[in-house]
Amino acid sequence: MDRFDDIERALRNAAPDTLLDVIRAALGERYGVDWVELRLADYSVTSLQVVEPVPLTTEAVFIHSSPQGRAFGTQEPYVEPWSGGPSVAAHFPITIRGDRMGVLSVSAPRDRFTQALLPEIQHVCEALGHEILVAERDTDLYVLARRAARLTLAAEMQWQLLPGRSCARAEFSLGAHLEPAYAIFGDNFDWSVSTDHLTLTVTNGMGEGIEAALLTGLVVNALRNARRAGIDLAGQAALADQAVYAHYRGAAYASVLLLRFDLATGGVEAVDAGSPRMWRLRGRTVDAVDFDAQLPLGMFEETAYVTERFEVRPGDRLLIGSDGVYDTTSAAGEHYGERALARALTANSFLPPPQVPQAVLRDLRDYRGGVPVEDDALILCLDWHGR
Repeated sequence: MDRFDDIERALRNAAPDTLLDVIRAALGERYGVDWVELRLADYSVTSLQVVEPVPLTTEAVFIHSSPQGRAFGTQEPYVEPWSGGPSVAAHFPITIRGDRMGVLSVSAPRDRFTQALLPEIQHVCEALGHEILVAERDTDLYVLARRAARLTLAAEMQWQLLPGRSCARAEFSLGAHLEPAYAIFGDNFDWSVSTDHLTLTVTNGMGEGIEAALLTGLVVNALRNARRAGIDLAGQAALADQAVYAHYRGAAYASVLLLRFDLATGGVEAVDAGSPRMWRLRGRTVDAVDFDAQLPLGMFEETAYVTERFEVRPGDRLLIGSDGVYDTTSAAGEHYGERALARALTANSFLPPPQVPQAVLRDLRDYRGGVPVEDDALILCLDWHGR
């Protein structure tokens, strides 16, 4: 363990933009590694981009068709079949608390590489992932590596609001995704986990472009402010409603679904204030989870909100979609609707939650055919394990 402590200490003491230099030196000294490359998943989670001082100078690799993508998808180290050369290449996922960040690739002389090295290098990758999250406060290096194209200003604002793309604990695992990834504006998701509760919010701010992003930013921060003040779920909705109405006077509003899970019992409180909808996969049956529709946040002054309750059981899968999903139309003008969404949810039941949103959104793109995107599309998937 002493050598792991040395690496972690060196990472903590390194300048934010030199983490990869520390890893190269440490792996070379301890394991004879002669090549190291760090790639991070881009915003659309379709490619892995190299972390380098000048972004986009090295060709990206696609997640669905590369050795690096195999490690990213399976969340297991992957050793490439030996090609007869002097070195062996291996790829290691970098994932922090369920949030899939990227892949570290290495090569080492074949006579020094053994299977016993895999868990040791994976341990180093965990330390690297934690330090990347901390380093992002002080450098743009890792944020720039995540983009395969330029983000719109609205998308830049929205991605900065997000807590991550996935999260995992003993009681649950969840993943979420937004499209178009480089041009989103009004859709957003947020979560917070405490000792006893998981709070989830899915937001859809009306409008387009920067105006929608500004509205959603106000809603998300108002909800966080109320939650961190210890206010209950209905009170969080009410205070966010007041904040939006005070600024827009009813000219703009946001649809929000708020959920608060009791981690010990599976009891859930819900406030449905608008358009995000939820479906539950239990066994092989998909059902819509319907709530009493309440007014969107900011539509009228001092709206009172009421919580409803339901229960999740171990093995349940919940899927939340914005109106950009279930209201999407095909080339023939037919809505995607609940039947197609239920079919996509069942067909992808074998995938872990971080991969489900993209799978459903791919199905949505196929359904849409050549019809242009007119709205954001958001999918959040949660698997409940219970205590």
